[in-house]
Amino acid sequence: MAAGVARTALMVAAARAVETHRPDALARDTYAQHFVRAAPACSTWPVHPAQVPGGESNPLWGRLGRYFALRTRAFDDSLLRQTTAGVRQVVLLGAGLDTRVYRLPLPGDCTVFEIDQQDVLDFKQHTLDGLGAHPRAGRVTVASDLRGDWLPALSAAGFDATRPTAWIAEGLLLYLPSAAERRLIDTIDAHSAPGSGLVYEVKHGTESPAVRDSPVYKAARDQIGVNLLTLFDPDPRPDSAHDLTERGWHTSVRTPFHYTDHYGRGPREEQDDALAANRWVFATR
Repeated sequence: MAAGVARTALMVAAARAVETHRPDALARDTYAQHFVRAAPACSTWPVHPAQVPGGESNPLWGRLGRYFALRTRAFDDSLLRQTTAGVRQVVLLGAGLDTRVYRLPLPGDCTVFEIDQQDVLDFKQHTLDGLGAHPRAGRVTVASDLRGDWLPALSAAGFDATRPTAWIAEGLLLYLPSAAERRLIDTIDAHSAPGSGLVYEVKHGTESPAVRDSPVYKAARDQIGVNLLTLFDPDPRPDSAHDLTERGWHTSVRTPFHYTDHYGRGPREEQDDALAANRWVFATR
C-alpha cells in the first residue's frame, strides 16, 4: 500500500480524516485516520485540521480534501436514497479504503460487495480487525483487477444479477484505460436489474497546460509524492453517460460545484481549476 493508485486511496483517507474533525464536516469517517497511521509511508500526513500547513488555504488538504469530502457526501446520499427505496445489494468498484458498510445506517439485510486488488483489501482488513470494527450490514470482499474480467469473481462471491444493485465507482474511472471503462460500463449494464443505480466520477474534456500546472497537482507532488497526472489515463474518454442513456438508463451529470451549492460548503470554481473538468454521473435503470 505504498505506490500508485493504492497511495491515492491513502490520500483520500487522510482527507476524510481531516474532514471528520471539521465542525462543518460534509462526511465523517472515524476509521480513516487509522488507515493513514497504519501505513508507515504516510506517518507525517495530517489527519486533523490543526495538522494541515496553511489550513484551508492548503491546495491539497484544504481544497482537494474538501472536494473528496463533498464527493463522499454526494455518493453517500445517493446510496442511502437507493437503500431507502429497497435496494439491498451494493457493489463498490475499486473500494479502496471505503468504509460505507461500517459508518452508514445501511439496512441489516443489505449485502455490500467490495472489489479491489488483494493487497488493498488485506491492508484494509488488518487495520479494521485491529480496531475491532464490525460492519452494519453484510460485507463481502472480492479480490479482482477491474482492468480485466472481474464479473466471475463477483458472481462467485454471491452477487445476484436478478436483484437491483447500487453500483458505486468513486475515484476509479479516472485511472482506467478507456477500453477498460467501456468494458466496465458494458458489464454493469448487462448485469443490472430494473431498479439498479450507478454513481461514478469522470473527467470531461482535456485539461489545458495551465490546469495541469495548477496548485492542486503541484501540492500533491510536493507534499505527499503523488503525481496524479501520471496516474490519469491519457486516452480520450468515452461518453459513458450518453451510452447509458442510449441503453435506457436515466442519467444526471453534475459538476462538483453543483453540490457545493447544494450543501452550502465545499470548493468553489477557480481560474485554471483542476476540479472543473470533473463530472459526477448518477444513473438509474
